[in-house]
Parts: sequence; structure tokens; C-alpha cells
Amino acid sequence: MNRYSSLASFCLAAALSMAGPAAFAQQQAQLLPKQFGKWVSGGGPADEPKVVAADSPAEQEAGRSGTEFTWYSDNKRSIRVLLEEFRDPSGAYEIYTARLSTKLNPSTVAPLTAAGNDQLIALVGNCVVTIWHISSATDTDLKLLLDSVKENADRTPLPPVRAYLPEEQLIQGTQRYALGPAGFNAALTSLNENKFSLITPEIGFATGAEAMLASYQSGRNKSQDLLIIDYPTPQIAEQRLHHIQRVLAANPALAGATVERKTSLLSLVLSPMSAEAAAKLRDNIRYNTAVTWNEPSQTLTDPPWLLVVKGIFVGTLVFCGIAIVMGIAFGGVRVLTKKLFPGKVFDRPEDIEVLQLGLSGKPIDPRDFY
Repeated sequence: MNRYSSLASFCLAAALSMAGPAAFAQQQAQLLPKQFGKWVSGGGPADEPKVVAADSPAEQEAGRSGTEFTWYSDNKRSIRVLLEEFRDPSGAYEIYTARLSTKLNPSTVAPLTAAGNDQLIALVGNCVVTIWHISSATDTDLKLLLDSVKENADRTPLPPVRAYLPEEQLIQGTQRYALGPAGFNAALTSLNENKFSLITPEIGFATGAEAMLASYQSGRNKSQDLLIIDYPTPQIAEQRLHHIQRVLAANPALAGATVERKTSLLSLVLSPMSAEAAAKLRDNIRYNTAVTWNEPSQTLTDPPWLLVVKGIFVGTLVFCGIAIVMGIAFGGVRVLTKKLFPGKVFDRPEDIEVLQLGLSGKPIDPRDFY
């Protein structure tokens, strides 16, 4: 009996271990809706297999935690959708920018979307959604799909460094965000700046650094690339500044590139057209700092001087009035008492003493004074 019980337990454990991945995959599949609008999830054409990109170093760095793939159909047309889920929106933004290219244009379907070649790439929270055959659907349909995904996605704010890039002369599709060495090297490769991979170990991504790169038009058929690196504190930025300067000075292939610091932000113009062009590009970086000092707040302010003068006059008149009233009251009581009780309360002869010099022999009577 015990042997059969052990065998049953073993089979149950094996079944649970086999069902575990399937249950996890089913849980992950909840991000893509079963239906949105008139579109219903279902199988696609048999001659077009499911496409899921393999984990690259950058995707591992970004923390890709799951993928979903499905077809949607409205009984007449169909679209193909791939959703990739990442650890957080920063990781998803790194992969989203890595998928951009100059062949894709910003889309009006939703913020942080790019379209081209009948394909749409969208960043939705911590998910990157790729949709093929978008010509079969309207912008309203695509927005319904992205809104449905957004309801269950992580809505943590995106990294602030993305907003520091200048807008003027920006070549759309060249923006690249990197939160680690793998994403940074991939970004350099996409911009044909592989030689600057020598500075990758010196950036210090382990300290919380985040990098943003983009290409800018600097003349007819000419461009230069801007790299900005954001650090948690100015102290870390200053330390990394010296590390990067040593690498730039020691490698002739990197000649012309200089690094500058502004509080906690480092900026480099990779392969600049000229020193003037590099300086102009740096000046357009949208990064402002403000130093604040927390002090106890108060709402009291000095009153107008006319009000102060008025208060002085009123206070003086009140004080004088009180003095007059008190003087009259004290004097009146004393005079009245002396009239009613002469020599009984005030100025009693037995209590009055007069100092005499003795120049005459006649003694002074105190009563002669009253």
C-alpha cells in the first residue's frame, strides 16, 4: 500500500511540474485581450508562423519576463500582435528605442508609437507591442488594443533623461536609451559609433547611470551624435567624468570628443563636425537645475508705514488718556479723603517728621505746612 502511495505522489508531482510552465504562460497571456472592438483573438494563416525574438544581451539586461503572440480577426481582415513584457517601463523603453529606425515615423495612434512598412511599434508601460498589417485596422481599433494593454501594464514614469535631448535638428528614429552596458553598446552600433565602446566600462552603469543617445543634422548630409549620461548625484558624475576623460585622452581614435559636466549630467558629442557645432548642440540640451534650501516658512510681512504711524499715534493717545484718568482718580480720592477726614488718613501730624538744621531756637510744627 505504501509503495502505491509513493508512486501516486511521484506522478502527481511530475504532473504539477509539467503543468507549472503552462499555468505561468496562461497567466502571462492575460495582458493581450481576447477581444477589442470587433476584433477577436484567433489563429492566423498557417504559412506565417509565430515570430518571437530570442533573448539578446540587451533584452536580458532590460529584464524581459514574458512574451505573447496572437492574431486578431474581424472576419474579413487580420492583424498580428506580439507583446513583450519587461521588468519595468525603463527596461521596456530601452528595447522600444532599440527597435526604432529612420524608416519609422512617429504615429498619431498614441504617445510613444512609431509606424512604417505596415508595422506599428508601441511602448505601453512595461510592455513593447509590435503590430503587423496595420493597414487592415483603423487608428481607432489600434488605440482600443493599446488602451486594453495599458489597463494591466506598469505605469511607473519613464526615465527623465529622455526629455533632456534637444528637439532642434533631431533625426527621428535615432533616439536610443541605455540602462546598462549591453544596451549602450547596441546603441553605439546602431549609430555607427562602435569605437566609443571603449568608454563603456567607465560610465558606471552599476552606480545608477542612464544614457541617452541621438543623431542630429549638422549640415547637408552631415550629422553628429550626442550622448548624455545622467547620474544620481553630482559627486558620482564628477568621479566618472575623470574616468571618461582619461579614456578619451589615451585613444587617438576618439580625438575631438570632449566630455563636460553640468551638475549630475555628462554630455559628449561623438565625432563632432567642429568645436562650434558641438558647443551649439550642447547648449540646446534641455537640462536645468535649481538648488533649494528648506527653511521654516512664515506668512508674516511688514505692514505699510502709514499703518505703523497710525498705530503709534493711537497707542500714544490711549496711553495718555489712561494716565490722565488714573491721575484724576488718584488725586480726587486723596483730596476727598482729606476733606472728609482731615488729619485722619493722610498727613497725620504724628506721622510727619521734619528735618531741622537748628539755625533758630524755634521748633517747627508740621501742621504749619497744611
